[in-house]
Amino acid sequence: MPTNHQPYQYKLRKYCLYLLKLPLRYWQRNLIHKIITVIVLIVFFAFISMVAIGEWYISTQANIPLTYGVSFTPDYAESLGLNPKQTMTALLNIGVRQFRLTSYWSDIEPTKGQFNFSQLDWEMKLANQYHAKVILVVGLRQPRWPECHPPSWINTANPINTWEPQLLSFMSQVINRYKTNTALEAWQLENEYFLKGFGACTNFSRFRLVSEYQLLKRLDPTHSVIIGRSNNDIGTPMGQPTPDFYGISIYKRVWDASFSKRYIEYPFTGWYYAFLAGVQELHQNKNMIIDELQAEAWPPNGQTIPESSLAEQNKSLNATRLEHRFAYGKSTGMKDILMWGSEYWYYRKVVLNDPSLWNVAKNQFKANHYHTGEYLLSHPNL
Repeated sequence: MPTNHQPYQYKLRKYCLYLLKLPLRYWQRNLIHKIITVIVLIVFFAFISMVAIGEWYISTQANIPLTYGVSFTPDYAESLGLNPKQTMTALLNIGVRQFRLTSYWSDIEPTKGQFNFSQLDWEMKLANQYHAKVILVVGLRQPRWPECHPPSWINTANPINTWEPQLLSFMSQVINRYKTNTALEAWQLENEYFLKGFGACTNFSRFRLVSEYQLLKRLDPTHSVIIGRSNNDIGTPMGQPTPDFYGISIYKRVWDASFSKRYIEYPFTGWYYAFLAGVQELHQNKNMIIDELQAEAWPPNGQTIPESSLAEQNKSLNATRLEHRFAYGKSTGMKDILMWGSEYWYYRKVVLNDPSLWNVAKNQFKANHYHTGEYLLSHPNL
């Protein structure tokens, strides 16, 4: 028998045995207790499995170079009162060497059969000038509100057979124009295609998505194709088409307009997204990138950025939060991370005279070694 001065090891062993016997005692009481025990055990082992898959994925990506990039939309820069060309040049000058660019149908073919590529041409030319790489979004649904960007002469609420041929014809023009451009790194087909809860979109036909994918692969079999997930739920995309890479959008702090009427911070940790990427890797042997990591403010009550005060903007994104956002992206294990809101950083700097976000971004891209020429133009991930 141990004395009153029992050794620490004995106490620990006794406590562990008690914890191990506790579920068994609970189990033996009645049927309801048995059901509760089974549910708890299932949740526990599911959680452990998720963590294990996430950690496995992070370990498999450990030796792959990390690449930060940005989404950039000239239309959005203009809405903030910025000169789009100056904004993109400024981003290049702080070391950004990977861009996700858009090809809005409404901008390029405002009149049926008449194409204006001048805007996208200078973006690609500027990327080439700085030896940057581009992921070019094609299709009807593309980043930024209203998400779907048909020209005024198309009504996508009509039956799909009345306008899909025109869409495919437009996409062909874009693909053929840029598929041999040295700045092109990959295509993104549509953007969160099946997301019905956000955007002014009316058609979610899988058949149309498959048709667009087949067109893209037929016209350009060389470059990789990325398709973004439409939600962050547990699970993995199952249906066709199967792209070369999947993308995922991550938002951390937003204004909840539905119930609480306040800012909310999503509680998902980095390993949760590593788990989603790991399941994707195990299921289809397809890797995942972060094609949209929130790095701009989310104003309350449907306000636009210019309608919101700087103090209000800081409630959802300030310099400290932006630093954490870069670190959060890194913690997921995914190695291609496209920040969302680069135009906003420049807006804060030149319009609001607040360079705090710009300085954080500059330091992050400097640390990513783009400025020293260490970035490989033959991108290792895509």
